[in-house]
Amino acid sequence: MTPIAPPEGSMDATTEFLSDYACRLTYEDLSPEAVHQVKRTLIDTLGCGAGAFDSEPASIARRLASRVQGDPPARILGTAQKTSTDLAAFANTVLVRYLDCNDTYAARGTGHPSDMIPAVLAVADGHRADGRAAITAIVVAYEAFCRLADTVPLKGWDQGMFVAIGAACGAGKILGLDRVEVGNAISIAITSGVPLGVTRIGELSMWKGCATAAAVRTGVFSAWLAAEGMTGPGAAFEGRDGLWQHLGVEAPKWARFGGRGEPFRITGTSFKAYPSVIHTQGPIGLVLQLRQQVAPDQIESVRVATYGEAVRRTAAEAEKWDPATRETADHSIPYLVAAALADGGVTPATFAPTRIQDPALRPLIKKLEVVEEPEFTRRYPAESCTRIEVTTTDGRRVTTETSHPKGHNRNPLTDGEVEEKFRGLASGALRAKGCDRVLAAVRDLDKAPTLDGLFESLVISRSASGA
Repeated sequence: MTPIAPPEGSMDATTEFLSDYACRLTYEDLSPEAVHQVKRTLIDTLGCGAGAFDSEPASIARRLASRVQGDPPARILGTAQKTSTDLAAFANTVLVRYLDCNDTYAARGTGHPSDMIPAVLAVADGHRADGRAAITAIVVAYEAFCRLADTVPLKGWDQGMFVAIGAACGAGKILGLDRVEVGNAISIAITSGVPLGVTRIGELSMWKGCATAAAVRTGVFSAWLAAEGMTGPGAAFEGRDGLWQHLGVEAPKWARFGGRGEPFRITGTSFKAYPSVIHTQGPIGLVLQLRQQVAPDQIESVRVATYGEAVRRTAAEAEKWDPATRETADHSIPYLVAAALADGGVTPATFAPTRIQDPALRPLIKKLEVVEEPEFTRRYPAESCTRIEVTTTDGRRVTTETSHPKGHNRNPLTDGEVEEKFRGLASGALRAKGCDRVLAAVRDLDKAPTLDGLFESLVISRSASGA
């Protein structure tokens, strides 16, 4: 791949830089580390999807998608049903997001870049692309998302703005669009798809797990429009009333993206050890350690000190102290710390309606205090620091602290742990041999002529307890 500098043309520099990179990157440009991380991320992502197959939002999305025929068609994960590529991307992303257990990229604008993987898989399925094309398109999508997140704060908008752009780049890569067409896809995606951050405020609804799915659908649909010749605004980012003006930021001054010795951003993502928002990973892990030293009935109080973003997202609103929905509970440090103390773990079962509403947890929640530690705020997002101090009924104080919770990119899950996580999440939908087939399909993806083997391995049969 030749060095990339922002080219001149009819579109603004941001759009042209993104589109130029998407078009130029090839599989041969990818480092072995990037290819390996794509496969790890696929295993993690597909496990999240299999584990959410029976969720209500996923069922709603499948019902809607199954009513539509596509040309070309793309498969709905977990089934043999086909729909349009954009609705397949939507339905499959709802699956991936529901458990809130897929990857995270922490930067000025934090989000879940693996939300874009279903976009690439859907378009690759419909376009009959091979595994290497899919891997390359995933890396392209991640570069767009993560480089934007590095430099652009969300400022009240939702992470879907980055997802729509990355999905447009990844879909455009699969479709073989030229630089102008990818630029139009990006422009259409961002001008039509800037979502509100209110999705993740207060009492969270089903839409929390669907918002980026809508952004993914926008990105795919925008790529198809561009493929047909639709044009978008030339200065969607840098023009008057463009994105940068509305965010009040300067245009990014990118020199290069991943390749030619520059690390690919997909290698800097974090995985989750527990099915909850990234800011709760540290508190859960720490309190499970403390539980080995202090029994729940010996606890007088629990003080959780963490960084400001974690406090704002997971403990600053009344709803986070008395959650009524699964979506709120998985974004609540008070609920999750109490549940971990009481149950000895946090799993999808932690979010059963009966457990969320269990009055037995409320007295434990009332013993908690969640505060911002300014030094931890200063060190975020490079570090995700949390300190927990438990005071016992007999006056003892037990403290533990972390800066890199398990799964953080500086304390990553091993390959074995990623596969163990996949099997644990998928076990309600796939039997052991079914899990083996999925893992084999992912490992050999770079040799696959199509994605048929991957999609077929994920079909869930309800004729028995699993498949």
